Amino acid sequence: MRVIVIGSGLQGVTSAWFLARNGCQVTVLDREDGVAQGTSYANAGMLTPSMADPWNAPGVFRRLLHYLGREDAPLLLRPGALPSLLGWGISFLANARPEKFRANMTSNLQLALYSLKVLRELRAALGLSYDQKTAGTLKIFRDTRAFDEAAQRSEILAGLGLHVKALNPGELVAFEPALADVRDTLVGGLHCPDDESGDARLFTEALAGHARQAGVEFRFNTSVLSLDCTGNRVTDVAIYNEKLQADAVVVAAGSWSPQLLKPFGIHLPVCPVKGYSITVPAGMWPTLPQRPVIDDALHAAVTPLGQRLRIAGTAEFAGYDLRLSPARVENLFTLLLDVFPSFKPHLDRSQATPWAGLRPMTPTGVPLVGRLKIENLYVNTGHGHLGWTLAAGSASHLASLVHGERPPIDPTPYRADQY
Repeated sequence: MRVIVIGSGLQGVTSAWFLARNGCQVTVLDREDGVAQGTSYANAGMLTPSMADPWNAPGVFRRLLHYLGREDAPLLLRPGALPSLLGWGISFLANARPEKFRANMTSNLQLALYSLKVLRELRAALGLSYDQKTAGTLKIFRDTRAFDEAAQRSEILAGLGLHVKALNPGELVAFEPALADVRDTLVGGLHCPDDESGDARLFTEALAGHARQAGVEFRFNTSVLSLDCTGNRVTDVAIYNEKLQADAVVVAAGSWSPQLLKPFGIHLPVCPVKGYSITVPAGMWPTLPQRPVIDDALHAAVTPLGQRLRIAGTAEFAGYDLRLSPARVENLFTLLLDVFPSFKPHLDRSQATPWAGLRPMTPTGVPLVGRLKIENLYVNTGHGHLGWTLAAGSASHLASLVHGERPPIDPTPYRADQY
């Protein structure tokens, strides 16, 4: 079977790997000059089943109004993005109802736990190295009410198979000594040992190398002009001066997936949500944390990646605008020093690398993985803040569907053929 995968980020490369492993002849197309050059390039570096809850928790509308116009807001709505968000936004708010929110959180957790299992098997089989850590994550709280709400959500997740341990401030510092300077500001924390961390770009590059050895062809600097159909099947993918024949096509182009599918009358409900990160060298800091530390109040995280720190977070509804906001970047420096004041003497801002990427998000917070209404056209996108977490599992699941095999998990929550 000849399969063309459009996109070479986390979702595209993992999809290509599992399809090739199942015997497909796979070609990956990407308009960039290499793998993981978009949203997978410098994300937060966390694989977090513990964060399976979508961003539209009950009360999200009130929070959006509260944050309106604030550059330091963890969730920011740019007025210019409003026209493109009308239909999507109504659905986003509708899915904030408690029963919907819980169902969507459960669907994400099901896929996340499966995905981490697949990733661990893949890492062991291929000997992948990507600055990974398997010490879980630590979420810290400075507000008692927020801590109590998070603990309640964690109890729901724990009932579905996730391990979570609540810690008081003294236990937090004993567990992660790098937090000693802020002990007096903390009310508690949650340790999630099932979580992992690692550099998503390094992982994607390493897996792409194995995919090439398995026969996958990568064609970069290649824009897809159109998908040609006969009846209810895609027959060709048109690129510059060439048409590539395909038995199946997988669209894994992140936030740009809806643009590729719109000519077919497929209106995929995927919205770009901008996130920021900075990466700083940290090799001289003697108290480098042993796991990602997530600050609930600031909605951002500090992740150790080898001898570097990745500080990432915030969500900004700004359409496809990838410009770096100096104020948003400065927020991340503030976060870093608020969580780890002792790092200040080691922070060299001239060596920091700022970045912004667009998370592809559905209004449910649950990704779309599967076949569309066109019988040999598939999609793997909409993972939002869980792209790294869900990548391996989504790809394995997708490969089963393409081959007409029984999928490893219930496909119903992730179906895309309703659009």
